[in-house]
Amino acid sequence: MQIPSKPDSPWRVPDFRVLFSATALSQLGTNVSYVAVPLIAVAALDATPGQVGALATLSTLAFLLIGLPAGAWVDRMRQRRLLVCADLARAALFASVPLAWWLDALTLGQLYAVVLLNGAATVFFDVGSQSVLPQLVGRGALVQANAAVVSLMAASNVAGRGAGGGLVQLLTAPVAVLCAAVAHLASALQLLAVRRRETERGPAPVQGLRAQIAEGVRHVLGNRELRALALTAAVSNLGSQIVNTMLPILFVRELGLPAGALGLYWGAGGLGLLLGARLARPLAARLGFGRTLAVAGLVLAPAALLAPLNGRGPWLWIAGAGWVLAMFKIGVDNVLGVTLRQRMTPDDLLGRMNATFRFVLTGALAVGAAVSGLLGELVGVRATLWVGAALLAVAFLPVFLSPVRTRRELPRQQATMTVSRTAPR
Repeated sequence: MQIPSKPDSPWRVPDFRVLFSATALSQLGTNVSYVAVPLIAVAALDATPGQVGALATLSTLAFLLIGLPAGAWVDRMRQRRLLVCADLARAALFASVPLAWWLDALTLGQLYAVVLLNGAATVFFDVGSQSVLPQLVGRGALVQANAAVVSLMAASNVAGRGAGGGLVQLLTAPVAVLCAAVAHLASALQLLAVRRRETERGPAPVQGLRAQIAEGVRHVLGNRELRALALTAAVSNLGSQIVNTMLPILFVRELGLPAGALGLYWGAGGLGLLLGARLARPLAARLGFGRTLAVAGLVLAPAALLAPLNGRGPWLWIAGAGWVLAMFKIGVDNVLGVTLRQRMTPDDLLGRMNATFRFVLTGALAVGAAVSGLLGELVGVRATLWVGAALLAVAFLPVFLSPVRTRRELPRQQATMTVSRTAPR
C-alpha cells in the first residue's frame, strides 16, 4: 500500500490521482444523465408527475434492495475490478437509450429498466470507491482526500448538469445520454491504471451474510454520533429529492423555461456544494468539526425555504440563491461527515459501514422520489416543493442535538483495529 509521506498529501499517491480522474469522468456521466433522462421522459414521452416520480424512485431503489448486502460483498471483493465492471455496466445501459430512440422504440418501460439497473451498478461503485479511499491515502490524509473528492463531485454537478442542460437543448436528450455513456466508459478505462496491489482477503468469515450485515448496521446505529450523521443526511436527501423530482416539470412545463435553464439552476446548486466542500477544512480548523456542522445547519439550512418561490424574473434568482446556500451546507456536511464516519470505523467494517449509510441515504432518495411523484399528482408541484424545502430546513437537527456538536477533533485513527468475528459489537 502506498501512503504519502505527509499525512495531508493524498496527491502524492499515484493511485489516488487515478481514482480521482476516473471519478471525475464517472461523475460527469452521472450528472449529464441526471438532467437528460427525466427530460426525455417529460419532453419526448410526455410523462406525468407520477411517472417522473417513479423514474426517480427506480433510479435509487437498488440501494434499498441490495445496499446492505453490497457492503458485505464489497468487503470480500477485489475493488478495482468491481469499480471497472460497474462503470462498464453503466456505459452499456445508457448507450441503449439513444439506440432505442434512433430506432423509434424508446419507451418509459425501457427508461425504468435502465435507471434501475444503473442504480444497482452505482451501489457497488459508490460503496467500493469510498471503501478503497482510506486504503489508498492512509487515514491521516482522509480530510484532504474527502475534501478533494466532494469538491470534485460538486464541480461535476456544476459542469455536468450545466453541460447536460446545454446538450439537451442543442443536441437533444438522447445525444446527451450517449455522452454520459462515453464518460462512464472512459472512467472504466482510466481505473485500469490503478496499481495498488489488492489486499489479500482472508478465508470467508464464520458469520453468515445476515450476521455480517447486522454487524455493520449495529456499528452505525449503535453509535450516537454515526446515528446522528445518518439521520441528518437522510432527511437532507429526502427533502432535496422531493424538490429535485418536481423541478423538470416546474421549469419545462409550468414556467416554459428551456432545458438549459434547468441545467444552470442545478449547476448553481453544484457550485454551492463545491464552495461548501472547499471551505469545510478551514472552517473545521477554526471552529472545530462538530461546531462547524452545527453552525452550518443552523444558519444555512433554512435558506432552502426560498426554493419553492421559483418563477420567472427575480424570483428565479431568489430561489436560486436559497438553493446555493442550502447546497453549501450539504457540501460542508459531506466532507466533515464522511471523514468522521471513516475515522470512526475499523478497516474490516468500512464496506458495511459505507453500505449502511448508502442504504439509509439513498433509500431516502428513493422514498423522496416516490413521495414527490405522489404529492405532485395529489396536491400539485408547488405544494410538493414546499414539503421538500421544509424537510431540508430542519434536517440539521439530529446532528445539532447530538454529541457531534461538541466534537472539536477527529477520533483517533483505527486503521489497525480488527473487528471480532465471533461476538456482536
